[in-house]
Amino acid sequence: MRFVWAVVAFVLATVLIGAGIAQRTIFMGPTEQTMELSADEAQPYVLVDAEVLNAHPGLQTLLVRGEGQIFVAYARTGDAEAWLSDTSYTKVTLGKGDEPVSETVDAQQAPAGGGETSGRNPAGSDLWLDSFVEDDYLVTEMQLTPGHSVLIARDGVEPAPEDIAVSWALDTRTPLAGPLMTAGGVLLLAGLVLYILAIRHQRRGRGPLRKGPGPLPETQPIEMQSGPRREPIEAGDGTAADPDGAATGRTDPPAPTSEGEEQSTGRAPRTALRRRLALGLPALTLTAVLATGCSAESWPEFGAQTPTPTPTPTVVTPEDQKPPVVTKKQGQRIVSEITEVVQQADAELDIARAETRLAGAVLEGRRTEYALRAKIAERTEPLTAPRDKVKIVLPEATDSWPRAVLALTVSEKDDTAAPVLLTMTQDDPWSNYRITEMADMPAAAEFPDVAPAWLGTTRIPAESPFLALAPEQLAEAFSDFVDSGDKSEFAGRFDATAEKLAQSIRDSRTAILTGLKEKKADTTSSVAFDMTAPEETPLSLATLGSGAVVAVRVDDTETITPTSSDAVIRIGENQEASVLTGVKESAKGFTTTYGIQLFFSVPAQGSKEQIRLLAYHQDLLSVKVNK
Repeated sequence: MRFVWAVVAFVLATVLIGAGIAQRTIFMGPTEQTMELSADEAQPYVLVDAEVLNAHPGLQTLLVRGEGQIFVAYARTGDAEAWLSDTSYTKVTLGKGDEPVSETVDAQQAPAGGGETSGRNPAGSDLWLDSFVEDDYLVTEMQLTPGHSVLIARDGVEPAPEDIAVSWALDTRTPLAGPLMTAGGVLLLAGLVLYILAIRHQRRGRGPLRKGPGPLPETQPIEMQSGPRREPIEAGDGTAADPDGAATGRTDPPAPTSEGEEQSTGRAPRTALRRRLALGLPALTLTAVLATGCSAESWPEFGAQTPTPTPTPTVVTPEDQKPPVVTKKQGQRIVSEITEVVQQADAELDIARAETRLAGAVLEGRRTEYALRAKIAERTEPLTAPRDKVKIVLPEATDSWPRAVLALTVSEKDDTAAPVLLTMTQDDPWSNYRITEMADMPAAAEFPDVAPAWLGTTRIPAESPFLALAPEQLAEAFSDFVDSGDKSEFAGRFDATAEKLAQSIRDSRTAILTGLKEKKADTTSSVAFDMTAPEETPLSLATLGSGAVVAVRVDDTETITPTSSDAVIRIGENQEASVLTGVKESAKGFTTTYGIQLFFSVPAQGSKEQIRLLAYHQDLLSVKVNK
């Protein structure tokens, strides 16, 4: 019966191992599905819609081939179409039967850069969520969702590559292959064990097998011969009879010893052990090879634990919410590129380079600082610039231009460095983001709760009545608080950080008046101070608490004039005024303007919270001779 069970085990092992191998070979099928994309007419740009990439489920692999440089980027479909609105391009969509269809889209407006064609290189644009550049051959994996498209081009002048394909990896997992082959190996081993036991049982059932003596040879009569007669030995002569015949030299053959029997019979167990190992080791080896040769796709997933979600603040998305203009990763990349350009401009005092990434009060401050550093060697302190890590990104949720992004940057290398808060704006689809406001954040400031980057936020109108103070009134309110102090109608509405800044400005004004008195120049000259808000629309982005982060700018002017017609105002040791005016004295005096960039957290209307100062920075903008 053991032989029967051994045969059954061998048959089942063969079936299971064969089924497992077949699942990984002849029954597995193709590993990917490919779709070729073609263009009817050669164009500098090819825009592949997301529905083409999502024609089949799974990870998308884009393959582009062609001689020369190949550029591939993906972005929101609306952003990509806006960037291509001034030129013609090929658009690939999904037609009937899930087949790709290409069409030529004509330009919707005149080229933004002037001329007959745009000829614009897509590399380096801030609109792209990500981009790739290779020569002759480009392969990249994507996981695009509806609402996104892929742009394929070269340099914006030469026709885009025509050899384009998209492939999707098919699910070729065979979770039963591994268990089947392992079970087959176990049954094979069990069959060998049963076979060995069956042979052993059969041998024991026959009993001991010993060889009997063979037939005796035919005997012949023995002829006795007479020999010399031996004399008998008499007793008493001191000798004894030799019954064993030792005296005659005759010996009997030795009987087999028990040790010899053990030596001859001990070889059988060792031989049987070798035979069993010779049969069992190949089975064990085959089982191990089958088990270890299976990849993770050949096994079911055991013990897969669902990660515990981390609680986050609940955010209610409005029905008409637009997509955010940048992602957090995209915002980090843009800030890093801006930082690199600004650092190069600061090192070379290149205002033209700085203009590509700075605007507004930040650019005005850099322009003045570059002029001073070109003449004054002692001005070597580092200028305010974004830190290396973007901690918070608050993008505006819109599909139009201009658009803005608020970012809080921190230093990963220096914990003592103050965080830098900044705003970036993009004027149109063809422009890159530029920093318009940038200020250092004091340690006492606390940033408000804002929406996550994937959701974005909305821009608050400058005249909004839903805030404790309308954004368009904020700069004037702070200016009045600085000029009037406790007599201002806005006294008590700003927090301690804002009051400390206002007091430091008042103290600096007092120090100037005291200096004039000490030099006895107060009788021949007078100084007037004034803080005003320039005519520009402040940037206001909503926070989660129905408030807003508002970025404003104020100009603090200091005007010194002579009080008599025969008096003149001399610059003296004021190197900044000497460099910026080019004169040593003036009969009409001088006006110095400082620009102060301010970031406030304004609560909602009806809130008892104060307006909190988040960050501030002061730059010398100009020194002019009075006219």
